[in-house]
Amino acid sequence: MLIEVTVKGLTLDPVTNNPIVMLADRAGERVLPIWINTCEASAISMQLENFAPARPMTHDLLRNVIADLDARVERVVVTELKDNTFYAIIHLTVRGERMAIDARPSDAIALALRSASPIMVDDALIDSVQAGEVPADRTENDRLQKWLESLDPDELGKYKM
Repeated sequence: MLIEVTVKGLTLDPVTNNPIVMLADRAGERVLPIWINTCEASAISMQLENFAPARPMTHDLLRNVIADLDARVERVVVTELKDNTFYAIIHLTVRGERMAIDARPSDAIALALRSASPIMVDDALIDSVQAGEVPADRTENDRLQKWLESLDPDELGKYKM
């Protein structure tokens, strides 16, 4: 079953200093952390803070191309986690026909924010990640689980570039 999530915020992994986008269900009871790269963290952060650059960024360009092709983003879906890599699909309607485009979750999220489209996650995916099924390394898994449990979703700050 798919559930709608929101971008709760961006944070940094305390060990690697890599950005993490935090997706939360509408009730705020479950959070899905997705490690992303700095470019997408910047794109997501700028959109969350309503910062409009003087010229279109890549995700703005993509949104503009989609609109100019008489298409729209219906939703993005974070679908699975395979070999410690998250996958996503961008669902488009192009002149009345539906299309599904494979994407990195970070790109899909940045596009969804720009197009005011819903972000969905497979319910089982959130449950499996919260159950500690990732990462495979047990020591890393324990460290990550404790860190995630210590996060207060209301105190998540936005990632600053």
